[in-house]
Amino acid sequence: MTVTEAADRGCFLTPEALLDLDAVRHNLRRAREAAPHSRAIAVIKSNAYGHGMLRIAAALSADVDAFGLARMEEAVALREAGFEGRLIALEGYFDSCELDAAIDCRIDVVISRSGQIHLLERYSGARRLDCWLKIDTGMNRLGFRIEEAEAAYRRLCQCRVATRNPRLMSHFACADEADNSFNDLQLTGFQTLVERLGGEASMANSAATLSRADSHYQWIRPGIMLYGASPMARGCAAKEGLRPVMTLRSRLIAINHCRAGDSVGYGASWRVPESMPVGVVAIGYGDGYPRHAASGTPLLVNGIRAPLVGRVSMDMVTVDLRGVPGARVGDPVTLWGEGLPAEEVALHAETIAYELFCGVSQRVRMREVSSGGAP
Repeated sequence: MTVTEAADRGCFLTPEALLDLDAVRHNLRRAREAAPHSRAIAVIKSNAYGHGMLRIAAALSADVDAFGLARMEEAVALREAGFEGRLIALEGYFDSCELDAAIDCRIDVVISRSGQIHLLERYSGARRLDCWLKIDTGMNRLGFRIEEAEAAYRRLCQCRVATRNPRLMSHFACADEADNSFNDLQLTGFQTLVERLGGEASMANSAATLSRADSHYQWIRPGIMLYGASPMARGCAAKEGLRPVMTLRSRLIAINHCRAGDSVGYGASWRVPESMPVGVVAIGYGDGYPRHAASGTPLLVNGIRAPLVGRVSMDMVTVDLRGVPGARVGDPVTLWGEGLPAEEVALHAETIAYELFCGVSQRVRMREVSSGGAP
């Protein structure tokens, strides 16, 4: 019997991530409803935020206008896997080798610095390349400053290899805070440039897709919302019409009956307040569960909320079972997903849902399910 066959038969007590591909399609439809006049670039960088780039691309390929990848390597891998639609390398290319790969594989590139234009100016091949010009409207990460953008645009237009009328792109720094005035400042600067240069543009990420219709332009770039987490600071995915794609779960492997004053876990940092059952769950930071999740972080044991207690270990966490009568070894435990929003867990761990999803390790088994939970 192979490891895969044994796992399929449930022979191993292995944490698993259930992936609902119906939910990711639903979340894309939600993005389209919010921006009905825009085309959608589904952002599947970083292995589709930990959900599996090829898996998510296959689920969405019939319904999106383009896929957004961070790096050229990701885009090339997607093209080599047989995806024929528009692919956009959001960080562009870094040398002539990557430029050749972009041209050979028909990958759109985002141009964010003068050196990239210089490589285009030196290119002597006959083929053409679709380009997007990145504008830095205040993020101070990648892109040309607004006062430099028009010169870069004219220079890019003169490159023989670049197709005409490059599209414009920028990125919000604070879109998750809908009332942050910096959003208005960035959008005003970008809009001024769009009016001056014309053509198609893209600025709206997930948060702006839901909260800033004036930023939708011709292209939106939904990312975290596709995976069913709220893109808004302290937002609620369900209230925003989003459904979780990943449900991370494991099982109870032990129940200890502790006495008042006993300590639990490394550092003896959590003390038992009264005689009580403490469950041990087969998952830890070696699987991608956040080590800094604090005592009180919610888990679902048999669908009932129960708080994490003590420090997260590499392979195990411990949970207060006083509110889960009848809990038994082998009972299912949900760490986030269906019934327990990832953004709520992230808040307790002082991080964001993006990091939770991207941090799920290779030893967690990924399994596709329907919305009803069946494989």
